[in-house]
This record gives sequence, C-alpha cells and structure tokens, in this order.
Amino acid sequence: MDRNNIPQHIAIIMDGNGRWAMAQGKPRTFGHQAGVDTVRRITAECTRLGVKYLTLYTFSTENWNRPADEVAALMALVISALEEPLFKENNVRFRVIGDMDRLPADVQEKLKGLEERTAEYTAMTMVVALSYSSRWEITDTMKRIAKEAKDGKLDIGSITEDTLTERLQTSFMPDPDLLIRTGGELRISNYLLWQIAYSELYFCDTFWPDFTEENLHKAIESYQQRQRRFGKTEEQVENEETA
Repeated sequence: MDRNNIPQHIAIIMDGNGRWAMAQGKPRTFGHQAGVDTVRRITAECTRLGVKYLTLYTFSTENWNRPADEVAALMALVISALEEPLFKENNVRFRVIGDMDRLPADVQEKLKGLEERTAEYTAMTMVVALSYSSRWEITDTMKRIAKEAKDGKLDIGSITEDTLTERLQTSFMPDPDLLIRTGGELRISNYLLWQIAYSELYFCDTFWPDFTEENLHKAIESYQQRQRRFGKTEEQVENEETA
C-alpha cells in the first residue's frame, strides 16, 4: 500500500450485520452491535493512515420501513455507540447528515452535542449518514433552490452544478475518492448518488462485522491500482502526472 496515495475521503456502505448474526443463530440486533466494534476499529485505522473524511451509511430513510423493534434497537444503539473517547483518542471530528427531524429527540440531542464537543478535533472527520438517502437529499436541496429562485434570491439562468453541490448536506467535504460496500451486494442503495459520480467503487463479500483493517488495506490497494481519469483520456492523465 502506497502511503503517499491514500484516498482522502472514503465512504462505506456497512452491509451484512443482520445476515452475519442470523448465520450464527443470533437476532439481527446482535449483528448491529458487532458492527459498532468494526466502526471503532476502522475509524482508528483510517485516522492512522491519514484519511481525512470517513462517511458511514448507518441508517437510510428506507430503513424506517424495517420492523419497529429493530428500528428502536438501532436508535438505542446509535446513542450507546457514539462514545466520546472514540473521537477524543483519535482526534476525530463528528458530523451527521440526514433527515434529523425524523429521529427521536434524545438521538437528535446526542448527535448535536457530539458535533459540538468534537468540533475542534482535526485528524479526521467521521460523517454518519443517518436517516439519509440521496434522493431525499437531492429533492430537499431542489426545494430550497426553487424557493430561493421564487423569492428572487437566485437567478435561474445562473444555476450550475455548483449551485446544487454547495447546498447539499455534504457541502463541507470533498466528494468520496473511494466507496466501499461490504456484504456481497452489488448496488449503491441510494447513497451519495450525486457525490460518487467519479468515485472508485469497491465491493467485497465480507460482512461488516468481519471487515478488518486488512480488508480496508485491500480496498485501498485496489484504489491505488486504478487510474482516475475524470472523463479524460489515459494519455492526458499521464501527461499531467509527468508535467
């Protein structure tokens, strides 16, 4: 692994908690708890490697359709999992994106407090996508853009891609360089659709509770073997790299 070519922003779809638990004859919530331990390990390793942003798909807007007992357990897990020592020991700032209004009041309070208390940490920013989906985010952003235009604060003719990007919930960070999905599924599941237009994608069969630092290294090594062209030709990129 080339330590001089570490992706600055890694986004992860942490899939496979429930299936991991069921394979062991345990309830799905057991898998979610095990997944929290993986979050702690991967957060620490990303910080050590020099990753600047780690965005974790924790709970989608579609996940509200899951059984009520599982949703309740997940909300309780969010509160217990976000332990401040994790962030203090690794100098990691915490941020959250998603439809916060749908979350229980105690969860909202926990998230807001953690954001405030970790605001000065600088090694890495962990972003939790909670009650989030990309279609929801884009729709919400377009509503706000439409209102600005209606109120005469935005000229329709001046709207560009940047107009949308600057108003997304992720406007405070760069787009992901690398998107990892665990658990063997080969889909994006409504996650950061605008932001991953040119991200490198990496899928693995490993369930999230079993995802190790070595698995992370393999994903990064795969990323490092690719040429990121952003629509340019291979020759153009090579000329730029040697210039």
